[in-house]
Amino acid sequence: MQIPSEFDEIRPFMPEELPAAYAQLIADPQFRVAMSYVFPEMPFEVLAEKMVTCKTGLEFEKMFCYKFLKDLPIKHGTGMEMDASAIDNQRRYTFVSNHRDIVLDSAFLSVLLLDSGFQTTLEIAIGDNLLSVPWVKTLVRITKSFIVQRALTMRQMLESSERLSKYMHFAISEKNENIWIAQREGRAKDSNDRTQASILKMMSMGGEGSVIDRLLQLHIVPLSISYEMDPCDFLKAKEFQQKRDSSNFKKSKEDDLISMRTGIFGYKGHIHYQCAPCIDEWLKTLDAKMPKSDLYDIIAAHIDREIHRNYKLYPSNYVSLDLLRGTTKYSDCYSAEEKTQFEDYIASQIAKIDLPNKEEAFLRERILTMYANPAINYLATK
Repeated sequence: MQIPSEFDEIRPFMPEELPAAYAQLIADPQFRVAMSYVFPEMPFEVLAEKMVTCKTGLEFEKMFCYKFLKDLPIKHGTGMEMDASAIDNQRRYTFVSNHRDIVLDSAFLSVLLLDSGFQTTLEIAIGDNLLSVPWVKTLVRITKSFIVQRALTMRQMLESSERLSKYMHFAISEKNENIWIAQREGRAKDSNDRTQASILKMMSMGGEGSVIDRLLQLHIVPLSISYEMDPCDFLKAKEFQQKRDSSNFKKSKEDDLISMRTGIFGYKGHIHYQCAPCIDEWLKTLDAKMPKSDLYDIIAAHIDREIHRNYKLYPSNYVSLDLLRGTTKYSDCYSAEEKTQFEDYIASQIAKIDLPNKEEAFLRERILTMYANPAINYLATK
């Protein structure tokens, strides 16, 4: 397949580029160390031999990623599943989801698509702010990620967004791939998930026809991701206090790496993915002549409702909502034992936070809000 050269800087590697990419990884000492954690029983030389036999990114994912990711929710949780009954596994879609974990949200989706009968995984939109480590950037381009460029001037951002949109349209229509993109830039650290109209504007820069025509060409599926427990909740709470106490606070590259590691190997409880129906038919009911700003807002609100109504709620969500509001309104959704266990869990997470001016009441409120917001938004759809 001939891929336009304008996409070279952001697209995943092509099959003919993989041998050079593998050579880069194999020669990188940091990659060797990382693989010793992920595959402790496999000598690196054996891993390297297996790697070079993979002719495509999909083969690499199946050989090295599938089993590791499939086992993670069992080793560090109580299991995972996806309900994809609302979509057709013979078609290709752009999955627009809420965003909880830097690495796992999209990685788990790849596994779940294969388990749901799809013949391929998906291409993943990933911000270049997470790719400061050279071997990580190489690895994600092997595993079918395309790069969202950040920290650009206004003019550069416009050009980058247009190229990104054109690539997404190309991946769906020409490469016959699925796509994953978060509904907003970065994670919603308070779990109050809202689709940014700017994401939809970017997506409609590519393709042809009206805004509705262009979004129809992407076959958008709102996807709800529900983690029973968020192993990064204490890191997110810590960041809330750091931002509150210092207007100049910015996360370091090391902070992102810590979040990645904590998210992957921390306890997640149960995980549920729920696909809403593709919004194509709903889009066709809209008036293409309405002002674009109104149109984007209406579409964003529809995606939000679809994501919110498809959350899977856990006792932790209802306990948090009652504790936050000082009520027992939802006590029929959890037991006294579950409430005690969750309160003990919050205390243990707050204890992990290392800040010189640590304000426990504020941190507790932040963590409770993270777990309560999915319940608040879910209940609002009812």
